[in-house]
Order: sequence, then C-alpha cells, then structure tokens
Amino acid sequence: MIFSKKYDNGLRIIVNEMPSMLSVSMGVLVGVGSSLEDDENNGISHFIEHVNFKGTNRFSPFELSDEFDSIGSQVNAFTSKDITCYYVKSTVNSAERSFELLSDLFLNSTYEESELKKEKDVIIEEINMSEDTPDEVCLDKLALAQFGQSGFGRTILGSKQNVRIFHKPDIEKYKKRFYNADNIVVSFAGKITAAKAEKLVEKYFAPFVSSEKSDDVICKFTENLNGTIISHKDIEQTHFALGFNGLSYDDKDSDILSLVNIILGMGMSSRLFQRVREELGLCYTVYSYPSGYRNTGTLTVYAGVSNETLNPAYEAVLEVLNGAKSGFTEKEFERGKAQVISSFAYGEESTSSQMILYGKYLLFTDKIFDTKKKIENINKIKKSEIDDFINTFDFDNFSLAVVGNKAKKPKLR
Repeated sequence: MIFSKKYDNGLRIIVNEMPSMLSVSMGVLVGVGSSLEDDENNGISHFIEHVNFKGTNRFSPFELSDEFDSIGSQVNAFTSKDITCYYVKSTVNSAERSFELLSDLFLNSTYEESELKKEKDVIIEEINMSEDTPDEVCLDKLALAQFGQSGFGRTILGSKQNVRIFHKPDIEKYKKRFYNADNIVVSFAGKITAAKAEKLVEKYFAPFVSSEKSDDVICKFTENLNGTIISHKDIEQTHFALGFNGLSYDDKDSDILSLVNIILGMGMSSRLFQRVREELGLCYTVYSYPSGYRNTGTLTVYAGVSNETLNPAYEAVLEVLNGAKSGFTEKEFERGKAQVISSFAYGEESTSSQMILYGKYLLFTDKIFDTKKKIENINKIKKSEIDDFINTFDFDNFSLAVVGNKAKKPKLR
C-alpha cells in the first residue's frame, strides 16, 4: 500500500507499507546537488551532507553516532548531481527514535567551526581518494567534456580550494535557497503504517522545516557539447568513456532505453562485454549505463584498457554501438526484458531501495511511482520498438574522455 500527503508548506511524504519486512528505511530527500552550484560554491551540497552529522544542539558528533548505534540503526547520506539524501534503517521498535535523531541532525546541526575544520580534512581525503581512482577521474572528465564547467559538468565533491573556504554562513545561505519544505520529500518504506509515519513527520519534522520558497531547481545547462578531454595520469591502464545524449528521468521512452542499455552494455551477456572483452580480449572492464535527470539525460560507455589496445578497443566499442542499428535478436530482447523486470523485483526486497525509489520519483515528478504499472509497461514493449528507438541515437556525435599515462585521442583505422 502506498500513501502520500502534501502539507500546506509544500512538504511531501510518501509511505510504502511493506508489512512482511522486519525493518523500515526512512529518508529525507532534498532536490539539490552539484548541478545547481556555481564556481564559488561547487562542492557545498556534498559538504553540507557531511557536516550535518557533526553535532546538533542536543548531541556532540560522537553522541549522535552513539545514539544511532545504541539502538542498532544504520544511518548514512549521499549526494549526487541533483539530489541529497539523508536516511536511516532501523528495526520496527527503534523507528520512532531513529526518525527523531534523523530529523535532529537534518534540522538542528550547529556547524561549529572546530567540527567544520576537521570535516574539511576528511572531505579533502575523499577528494584525494577519488583522484586516485582512475575510472572516477575518467567519468568526471567525461561530464566536463559533455556539459562544460556548469550544471551536470560539475563534480560532486568540488575542489579542495572550495572545501577549505566553506564556513557556517555559506552553509546557511545555501540551505536557505534549497533546504525548504517545497523541495523536500520524506520517504518511508518497510514495516510501518502510513498513520505511524505521518505521526512521526508531524511530531519531529513538518513543524520545524523552513517554509520559505526554494530557488528554481531545474538545471539550465543541459547541452551536450560533444567535447574531448585528454588527461595524463601516472597509472598503468588507459581509461576512456563516451557520452551520448540520453533521456530525462521520467521520459516516456526511459524503459526502452533501460532495455537497450542492458543489451548493449550491462552484464556479461551484453554486446560490449562479449565483443570487446570475450571475443577480442581488449579489456577487463567495459560497460554502459544511462543517467536520467529532470530535464536531460546521458548514455555513457566506459572501458579500461592497456595503452596498446586503446585504438582497437575504441574501434570495437563504436562498432558494437553502430552495429546495434541493424536491430536486436529476439533472444537479446527477451533476455533484456527479463533483466529489467527482475531488477524491479529485487528492489522490492530492499526497504532502502524502495525508500529512495518512491521518494525520488515523488520529488522529481510530483507523482507516485507505480511498480505494477511499470512492469506492465515493460512487458508491453515490442522488439520493433527498441529496434526503432536505437536508430534515433546518433552514435557519431559524442563527448569523449581519456585518462592514462600515455593518454591520447583514439583513432579509427
């Protein structure tokens, strides 16, 4: 059973009652991420996500962590290009206390300068770790090549220079723009009733969240620039990624794209894996994935290869993509459909996945996600539809990023 409610201040809640579960996941989702930042504050969405855990009016950072651990709850958060989410998973008996603590860290963080200073060092180490992870570097460079210095081209972590200069006034200014009721969804999934969830929100959250109007959350920088970035890094492999135009988050053809992506580059039976790795032995890792945002989207292909096999691997990837325009086999079509449907089935076994799925969908579309209808729509897709769809893709125009110690723009024979 799905329950949803919108309060007068714009706050929305959604509850997916899953009575057979033994746990409940509760999340606060805010419609803001790095795509809404600028040069001066790039990284602040992620910074706020971190420092909201660094103490409130009631608890020191350790006391806050200890409170969650003492009742066996798991608390965490994440930031993406278009969303920030704070969430906790708990047993049924600890649900109220867990949500009270989650609300406290979200609403009442104090941002003491001593704690901010320590967390800056932590985040800078996270940036260092990311810079030591070649595939992350490659995909960040691809976003920059695709969207430029603005919007979805910005990194989530931001720069070390920015992180060092963030202070409490910067946090408060940014939260005033985006951390308001009209840009927040509180999502529940698991063994909890709608009445119980509603009671928790009205006791610990709704009366205390800001009712100011949030800034526009639609990113204006969505054009694929078809850029190329070659980045030299002292590593063993060469990593490359291609970025194509995709679909927005709730596009009518998003299910078709998911199915096409599975056939092309998701899993060991995909065309990219079979051709580039299994048949030609040119790489260890190759895959593709779609990303859907509110008003744009991408299809990304990534591979990690040796310096010597960059050109043939690049050629093989493009050969697979363009070859798809000749159509897919019936076996590929049925296998892909089964994989898309099973991914939803597996997600229904996870309260955390359901909490994020329903919460994000409501936040982005102001509609309630319907799993049954989604699966029905997927089952209705015809092979001719995906064959027609793939022919709308322009595989000759894309953004490109290459990272390696001998990085260069790949060539076709």
